Amino acid sequence: MKKLALSTLAVLMACPAFAGINHPDQGSSWQMWGMDPYIGLRGGMSYSNLNYKYNGNKEAMTDYIFQGRAALGLEVCDTVRSEIEWSYFGKLSDSERFGDAGSVDVEAKMQTLLWNNYMEFGAYKIVRPFVGVGAGIAMTDVKRNGDLIPSHSKDETRFSAMGTLGVTFDMERFAVDLAARYTYVDINSGLHNFGGDVGIRFMF
Repeated sequence: MKKLALSTLAVLMACPAFAGINHPDQGSSWQMWGMDPYIGLRGGMSYSNLNYKYNGNKEAMTDYIFQGRAALGLEVCDTVRSEIEWSYFGKLSDSERFGDAGSVDVEAKMQTLLWNNYMEFGAYKIVRPFVGVGAGIAMTDVKRNGDLIPSHSKDETRFSAMGTLGVTFDMERFAVDLAARYTYVDINSGLHNFGGDVGIRFMF
């Protein structure tokens, strides 16, 4: 988290808009310290893999789930944006055998709250590729039950991080984003989520 914060601050300080310099043909009618605020809505489908350890065994619990996201951010300059993003993930549900415990059903639900930062390439063009990284927390609820074991439920707040690659279609007052994304959550032996998002951002 410290390295992410330091690298993000370095990018922001190098950005012309941080000093209040904006491109004369772009920018919103309402700005904050020379930066353009936006709200974003995203959603898509993903493949989740929870490496679940129990009874001396570790199995991959996998499922295809839907996710939805909402973000509030700032376009710091023409190539950099930073945001706070909340995500809700659908329930992961799978069953595997864990030795003499027999077949165990595992369900996992989670939400994440991340600070994300993006770098776009090709300033002032309608179509621009971008990369992004983010880190924050995940609120998780993992349950297990089986015929031979008692039911168990555990709520945790854990570290989470994400990386993404995508392309944005900039229409000045709004933008459409298409992205492939990886999310990691530090629960049990690790949860890995690979998915795709379609989103829209509205600039103020």
